[in-house]
Amino acid sequence: MRVQFVCLGNICRSPTAHAVLRAKVQRMGWTVESAGTGGWHVGHPPDARAVAEAEARGYPMADLRAEQFMADDFGRFDLILAMDRSNLRDILALRPKQGSAKVALFLEHTLGQRSDVPDPYYMGGFAEVFDMIERGSDALISSSS
Repeated sequence: MRVQFVCLGNICRSPTAHAVLRAKVQRMGWTVESAGTGGWHVGHPPDARAVAEAEARGYPMADLRAEQFMADDFGRFDLILAMDRSNLRDILALRPKQGSAKVALFLEHTLGQRSDVPDPYYMGGFAEVFDMIERGSDALISSSS
């Protein structure tokens, strides 16, 4: 399984999901990556608050660097999961005719919840975002087994 998580800047939500799922499927042979629909953070590490929460929970993520989502990603991944509806619209706008990846809203695909993972960059709430992502990752693994 090749999974990509996508948020706006790829420094909070999608690298969090990347780190969590990567750790959980380490022995399953999955490929897990993340990207942002915006490119202004490309090459930067995740937000220090996300890294601190990840380390407190045992998920290494300081090695990750922001990448920008590209149309080519539709051919590189089986499943592209958007962290919110705005990212989902941006992803679908780039979808080429030959793109084979399934694209979905993360919490809807995994937990059946038509809701966004809130962006903690300005408002905080990193612990709550991690809780959502852990539950969604567990559900994704269970549904894929």
